[in-house]
Amino acid sequence: METKQFKAESKRLLDMMINSIYTHKEIFLREIISNASDAIDKLYFKTLTDTSIGLKKEDFAIQIIPDKEARTLTVSDNGIGMTEEDLENCLGTIANSGSFAFKKDNDLGEDVDIIGQFGVGFYSTFMVAKEVTVITKAFGSDKAYKWHSNGVDGYTIEEAEKENAGTDVILTLKDDTDDEKYSRYLDQYQIQTLVKKYSDYIRFPIKMDVEHTHYGEDENAEPEKHIVNETLNSMTPIWKKNKSELTDEDYNNFYTEKFMDYMPPIAHIHSKNEGAATYNALLYIPSHAPFDYYSKDYEKGLQLYSSGVMIMEKCSDLLPDYFSFVKGLVDSEDLSLNISREMLQHDRQLKVIARNIERSIKNELTKLMKNDREKYEKFYEAFGLQFKFGIYQSYGASKDTLEDLLMFPSSFEDGKMTTLAEYVDRMKEGQDCIYYACGESKARIEMLPVFEKVKDKGYEVLYFTQDVDEFAIKVMMQYKDKKFKSIADGDLDLESEEEKEESKKTAEESKEMFDFMKEALGGKVKEVRLSTKLKSYPVCLSSEGQVSIEMEKVLNSMPQNENNKVTAEKCLELNASHPVFGKLKELYASDKDKLTEYTKLLYSQARLIEGLDVEDPVEFAKLICNLMV
Repeated sequence: METKQFKAESKRLLDMMINSIYTHKEIFLREIISNASDAIDKLYFKTLTDTSIGLKKEDFAIQIIPDKEARTLTVSDNGIGMTEEDLENCLGTIANSGSFAFKKDNDLGEDVDIIGQFGVGFYSTFMVAKEVTVITKAFGSDKAYKWHSNGVDGYTIEEAEKENAGTDVILTLKDDTDDEKYSRYLDQYQIQTLVKKYSDYIRFPIKMDVEHTHYGEDENAEPEKHIVNETLNSMTPIWKKNKSELTDEDYNNFYTEKFMDYMPPIAHIHSKNEGAATYNALLYIPSHAPFDYYSKDYEKGLQLYSSGVMIMEKCSDLLPDYFSFVKGLVDSEDLSLNISREMLQHDRQLKVIARNIERSIKNELTKLMKNDREKYEKFYEAFGLQFKFGIYQSYGASKDTLEDLLMFPSSFEDGKMTTLAEYVDRMKEGQDCIYYACGESKARIEMLPVFEKVKDKGYEVLYFTQDVDEFAIKVMMQYKDKKFKSIADGDLDLESEEEKEESKKTAEESKEMFDFMKEALGGKVKEVRLSTKLKSYPVCLSSEGQVSIEMEKVLNSMPQNENNKVTAEKCLELNASHPVFGKLKELYASDKDKLTEYTKLLYSQARLIEGLDVEDPVEFAKLICNLMV
């Protein structure tokens, strides 16, 4: 019997495919089952136009037969089968797919959904098998053939015996090694797991003899063992059913089982899309964050199916990072899957699907916010931080998508969560800024010297208690033409015209004293000036420029910035209405050395109020002692 050689390019492709194209060896079973499903599809479609065939859909099945003694795994179908010419063309030339030709040339005049149109999937068997045998008989033929190969060395084709039409693919598994236990693919549980994972929604039953053990009431009796030819796959995907057929319980049960979550989701999105990209999607918004969600170990992505066959466990390209919490799947019939079902990085249709999914998620969250605020706030507590990171990390590019989903606690109704739209709707007449304050907590913010003056003026203040808050707002710059303004900024413009004139006059009178105090601080502040935003406190720090005092604290707390400290431009502001201010004026006229000490004390006090460290604790302690004596 003549051994035929693969073409040179086929040899190279086979070697490359076995060693690099597929990420996981276990997908070989998915490929063989998909090919078997294709073969049944072809014969099933013939029955639709030729009633003489006498077969119904329920007559078709795929059988899996593991044999541990012989170390063989057989996948058998009763589909269309292959002729000798088919074997030569489809298995002798790698990447020449009979399914693809059938899809183009079927006589039904329609685009039949055939999943095995990739041409190389069959050869993934050589990742786990040292030899592969295919015994096949074409429907309507009286001859059967056997194709056999040990891999790149070539293949043989000869006549064989087979009673009925269909194809048996017999894998003789490689010997086990220290690194790889190929015999696990003969294990009953492992086969069941792989079928459930990759091929659960193949539309024909995938069957296997499964051993069951029955324990009787007599504890001393030997347990009874019996074999049942079970169907391993569920066949009908929930996402292909009509919404009217499904209840919330159906959706929730699928979620908790499929994505192994002990809690039901907050919401689900079930959509079917046709057009530039045709696909079904079933997405879930979880009720809580997994333990590793905000760590580098978390892996985002949706399950990706092609006509019910899972081709990727986590397709990260389908979700932007700021929606990485979403679980679910996408099933498309028309993805361009080149060489391997796993090479999708540059697929145009995938990008269209991703854009549509992003829009669907935003719409669902917006609906949840409007219709069930309590649920949305629960969701936001778990995942809202991701929206802020999304805005900051995209340098504001994702602002339009995310800004209306943001929420912050605010001074309105004692710290309750509010959206930016709600804040703007409540703004006072003539107010042109959205005010915010940064701090570790609501209580800490409300102790800031500036806070009481802003509150007295009747302005609502957003509480920024998370490190990323101000960074995100800085890149947003504004919301609905309203600029964001920190109450720690130098100019809050809270005074009336009369107050401004009075402050201007006092500032001019105190200019020389302010210059002296600035000099006493040795360049630690850009300016010492009169404050227009203090009520009962004598002093505060304000900042100018793009880096605020709060941002300085956050950036300098990061390990990578340990040797490259960031400094905000600070101004020391004094309250002219406070008794301390009068004392300072008195010392400027009579005791400048004492004024220098008081200036340093006030500066350290202002730093402490802002949550900054005292720069020189020893000097600070001495100044306190001097004051006490």
